Parts: sequence; C-alpha cells; structure tokens
Amino acid sequence: MSELVAIAYPDRQTAQVVRDILGDLSRQQLIELEDAVVAGRDHKGELKLEQSVQAGRGRLAGGAVAGGLAGLLLAVPLLGAAVGAAGAAATQRDVGVDDDFARELAAALDPPRAALVLLVREATADKVLPEIREYGGQVIRTSLGPEAETALRSGLGDSVA
Repeated sequence: MSELVAIAYPDRQTAQVVRDILGDLSRQQLIELEDAVVAGRDHKGELKLEQSVQAGRGRLAGGAVAGGLAGLLLAVPLLGAAVGAAGAAATQRDVGVDDDFARELAAALDPPRAALVLLVREATADKVLPEIREYGGQVIRTSLGPEAETALRSGLGDSVA
C-alpha cells in the first residue's frame, strides 16, 4: 500500500530540489515513488502543479495525486478525479487526497511557499531522510502511522506536530 506525504517548503525551488534528490534516490532503489508533485501558487494566486516525469523504477503510474489535487484545490473534485484516473490508467485507489487535505494544502501554499506531495510505495527512511534533512520542510499531512510520521518529522527537523 502506498502512503501519501505532503511537505511544505519556503519556495518552489526548494521543493523541486528535494523532488529531484528523491528521484535520484529512487534510481538507487532507496525509495519507490508512485507519484511526485510540486504544488504552488504563482503571484496571481493560480495553482501550479508540476508532476515528475519519472519516479520509482520506471515511469510514474501518473496522475493519481496531480489530478486529485487539481480537482480539490480548484473545487472541481470530479474533474480532478477524472483527470487523475485517466493519467493513472484508471487505477482506482484512495490515496488520502480529501477535502480536509486540500484545505490544509491550500493554506500552506501562500506564495512563495510550495509543497511536495508524494505517493510513496516503499522507502528506506534511514537512508533517505539524511539526504533531504538540510532542506527542512514542514509536514502538512501523511497517511503514515504515528511512529512513522514522528520519525519523518524528526528526520526533516520539523518540530511541529
């Protein structure tokens, strides 16, 4: 089962750097990502989603997170779900993208802030977290259990629970 992880960063560039590091780590098979999306708002307040071209060991399942986020943040959940389902080749699963999550994410995306939203299939946390710790980040939401979420927060240096 995949886990949803959303981490806020001070700006889009930082979120992109962390996404790229995670992409490198996926090629080393230290993390397996189903989807990786950088979400932020431009100076006009318009939502911008930048989906990774590849994650995991091959191409992304694609669209599961991006479509759902776009729909929820644009207040068109059915459209977002349709886009996400089409991009994910109609794989149907609940990835934890709900209205509460969308509200939390939208609140965290005041420009220039951005979020990295990940759908993680598997990870070797003790190898991954040290590689991204210097970039910090504030955990917005996860579908991880309490112990794993606490370890993630600690690994990122996020003291907010």
